[in-house]
Amino acid sequence: MTRSSPQEISLLLQAWRGGDEAALGTLMPLVYDELHRLAHRYMVHERAGHTLQTTALVNEAYLRLVDANRVDWQDRVHFFAICANLMRRILVDFARSRGYQKRGGNVKKVSLEESVLVSPEPGVDLVKLNDALNTLTGFDPRKAKVVELRFFGGLSEEEAAEVLKVSRDTVKRDWRLAKVWLLEELSDEGRDEA
Repeated sequence: MTRSSPQEISLLLQAWRGGDEAALGTLMPLVYDELHRLAHRYMVHERAGHTLQTTALVNEAYLRLVDANRVDWQDRVHFFAICANLMRRILVDFARSRGYQKRGGNVKKVSLEESVLVSPEPGVDLVKLNDALNTLTGFDPRKAKVVELRFFGGLSEEEAAEVLKVSRDTVKRDWRLAKVWLLEELSDEGRDEA
């Protein structure tokens, strides 16, 4: 695969938004490896024996993207943020459809540290994390979006700041506060169930 520039990807996104279906066909090979890496980041946190594979997650996200040509794509970073959100929703829907939470789901401790994001250790109950993020969205949508972009999307502080149109310091502060709130929220859920 040849490396493509962020500008090339942005131009293809704009062409696709403008109705050029061929632009999507040109775009996907350019972003496939990054989407696969993003999907892999999700899948390493899933329980052992999860039936949805990394490539299937990328393919499902692609199918949902095909219908998203009306999105006002800003640039490459915005595209990957949307893809991260799609993959999160796919995995949460998949977990819910399997009754994962009802069976106890092999719940593990959730860590929101960047160093754990590429760990082979499965540890995130995506349904509980998604529910906690939805609660956080209810009273602080920007902090929830920072978590989505950083944890799920793998975006750097700078990239998240660019997507949210805020400063890097704001993202850093929101990330820190959101992690504390989520850890407390998820540990409270564990205590409530006991």
